[in-house]
Amino acid sequence: MIVLNEQDTKFKYEVAEEPGGENIKLCFACGLCTASCPVADIDPEYNPRKIIRMVLLGMRKEVLSSDFPWFCTQCYTCQAHCPQNVKFSDVMKALRSMAVREGYVHPSFVEQIKEIDAFSQRLRHQMVSSILARKSEETSVDPAKAAEEALEKVKV
Repeated sequence: MIVLNEQDTKFKYEVAEEPGGENIKLCFACGLCTASCPVADIDPEYNPRKIIRMVLLGMRKEVLSSDFPWFCTQCYTCQAHCPQNVKFSDVMKALRSMAVREGYVHPSFVEQIKEIDAFSQRLRHQMVSSILARKSEETSVDPAKAAEEALEKVKV
């Protein structure tokens, strides 16, 4: 249960003042962000619409202490579908900055996330390259095998 008088009514305004958070108050909860989100496809707990609602309701501690801002892959699919131009991926960046600044996350964690992001981009590039190298062949590529081959190429 959400007790509204225990929430931070200024939170949504603070997020809106952060770079990337400017349009957060325009959200009317249509759900297109969640419907198009690849993370929501694999993690039923991850719900961009719910995260925005939590911000708008002033649930500062619950949002900034949660893992959700860090799960966003910054693919911008949600932004491509949002009729209100909320820029959810940018809102997640703003929430990440606030979480670090307010001590919910140690600054070294941000560097680790950047390393993970760089690694996943290299891995994706290798997997796509592997598939494209075989595009003239009529046989399909096993995604698990492509991932295994790509991992061998990008190991640090």
